[in-house]
Amino acid sequence: MGKRVSYPVEVKLKAIEMRLAGIPIKEVMETLQIRNYTQLKTWMRWHRNGESYRLAQPVGQTYTPRKGAHSQDTPSKLEAENRYLKQQIEGLKKVQRVGKGVVPEVVLNLVEELKEKLPISQICQCLDIPRSTYYRWQKNEQGEETKGKKWIERKVGEQCRKHKFRYGYRKITALLNQTMHINHKVVQRVMQKYGWQCRVKRKKRKTGQPYQVAENVLNRNFRAERPLQKLVTDITYLPFGPKQLYLSSIQDLFNGEIIAYSVSDCQNVEFVLDTLRQLPPLPEGCTLHSDQGSVYTSYAYQRKVKERGIIMSMSRKGTPADNASIESFHSSLKSETFYLDELTCTTTAIVEQTVESYITYYNHIRIQTKLNNQSPVQYRQLAV
Repeated sequence: MGKRVSYPVEVKLKAIEMRLAGIPIKEVMETLQIRNYTQLKTWMRWHRNGESYRLAQPVGQTYTPRKGAHSQDTPSKLEAENRYLKQQIEGLKKVQRVGKGVVPEVVLNLVEELKEKLPISQICQCLDIPRSTYYRWQKNEQGEETKGKKWIERKVGEQCRKHKFRYGYRKITALLNQTMHINHKVVQRVMQKYGWQCRVKRKKRKTGQPYQVAENVLNRNFRAERPLQKLVTDITYLPFGPKQLYLSSIQDLFNGEIIAYSVSDCQNVEFVLDTLRQLPPLPEGCTLHSDQGSVYTSYAYQRKVKERGIIMSMSRKGTPADNASIESFHSSLKSETFYLDELTCTTTAIVEQTVESYITYYNHIRIQTKLNNQSPVQYRQLAV
């Protein structure tokens, strides 16, 4: 029988985070050196059931709130604490790839954090780094050139954290160039060095058998010459609260701005009509594109659309790419909020507040490359 492996809590949390971001199981196991798929499956089950405390339980033992570290004697507590600190270091070695092109800054920060609890020599030994190397890195950190690099890295890190790692190096470069001049390759190297890259989006595919009642007038021509010329709409699931919620939104293709949206626990015709009523006065010849969902093919919805003088357009059967713009927005909303902040099991009020806050952020703050690194509202105001 093989030897059982004890993985640090940090590795377990990193594995869960990578799976929630849509990274394949095989890649997660290879990256974090996880031997058995069933272990990863167990961690994901604990996360879904709200039992994250079990990630810290020792191998072969069942943890309960009443039987834990509080019932141990003092030597056992010290031994457990020492083992926990070593697991922290081992977790960082696996996640940060210590030993494979180790980053000196990571080692210096780690030693600074743990030197009050463990001797520096022991920390260096766990990291497979000579103690003399650590002191050499510490001395070199004081150089003028290093200080300049550190200042640039700090500025890049501030922007990445400010936007919750939603931006890639191009957008981070655009933000920094508003107050300084920096090459995008420098920003890219810094973000790769510290693992600050944009999170990977989940790829999804919609299925169904909608009944087509309108032709595809938009025909994937997502460019608009003026505001409110071309609109797109869709519904997405919000399975993050105690009950299933739905988001109906309408987007202006001129600048990608969300001009109307509704959140409901019932996906019916009244739900999409409520979103439709929020639209401002529309110019003549405005086109509203949707998929072939039953709410959009209903008589009540089509009648309201025609009453407002809107030209209807629908995607082809089973072709979500025909409505790619609004699909991309819904994907960004989930990736940059619920999956990024791990809000996979929360309250209805938090779900609604998260959607409202993100749409405000998306319209007024979040820059887009295709809009010359401006937010949708900024782009529209300058165009007008």
